[in-house]
Amino acid sequence: MNKASDPEQEEAVSNRDSKKKRNKNYEKEIGKLQVELAHLQAWVKSSGARIVIIFEGRDAAGKGGMIKRITERVSPRVFRVVALPAPNDREKSQIYMQRYIAHLPAAGEIVIFDRSWYNRPGVERVMGYCPDKKARRFLELAPRFEAAIVESGIVLLKYFLTVSEEEQERRFRRRIDDPMRQWKLSPMDVESYRRWWDYSRAYDEMLRMTDSEHAPWWIVPSDDKKRARVNCISHILKSIPYERVKFDKPDLGKRQKRPANYVEDESLRHVVPDLVW
Repeated sequence: MNKASDPEQEEAVSNRDSKKKRNKNYEKEIGKLQVELAHLQAWVKSSGARIVIIFEGRDAAGKGGMIKRITERVSPRVFRVVALPAPNDREKSQIYMQRYIAHLPAAGEIVIFDRSWYNRPGVERVMGYCPDKKARRFLELAPRFEAAIVESGIVLLKYFLTVSEEEQERRFRRRIDDPMRQWKLSPMDVESYRRWWDYSRAYDEMLRMTDSEHAPWWIVPSDDKKRARVNCISHILKSIPYERVKFDKPDLGKRQKRPANYVEDESLRHVVPDLVW
């Protein structure tokens, strides 16, 4: 049989070409969105706006990749990512919201919470670190806390990334097999895999009780990570009434001339070797 007419080979070539085209379109769209994020950044700095973006969701739903695409072309002084570790003994004795309040934005800042105060009704509740009674009380109080945030003038956006059982398992197994992804797989991830339905119940109640008019939850289907990123970043930009700020181009002027008395320092310097590759 002529290999050129092999249906399986033709299908493989077609799939490869289709994937390349899709990736090219994705990078083009992400590029456009990142330009707009830069315009958003300029407006936030000039206007003194304060913005909070919360990312919650299933483990392996793509929160990290989403945040990376948002922040990779902007200033970390404006786009500040907060991913808090487990509370220490002192923090455990504080009011629950206290350590989160400390990270809320000042003027000219966008704070992105990579998981947030919603750890309490999620992982803490499912894993037994927080009793059901405390979790339910949190769910009753959270909308009032968020109302106070919004009333203070902060823009609050909440996103919950979903992923199917099958896709989550595929991503977990990929992490197991890939040394560059193994660091992403924590014991908590393994437990979340085992306790899928416990998390389902917890998240269902969380979303139902804390979805409010002033701070609604926005669900991001994330089986297709690239589509999720484009959709979510587009939504963020549409949800913030920013304007483009004119950039005043600086005049670099002329570089100073080399001084006649300048002498090169000839002391020993350790230079990184230039490898051949």
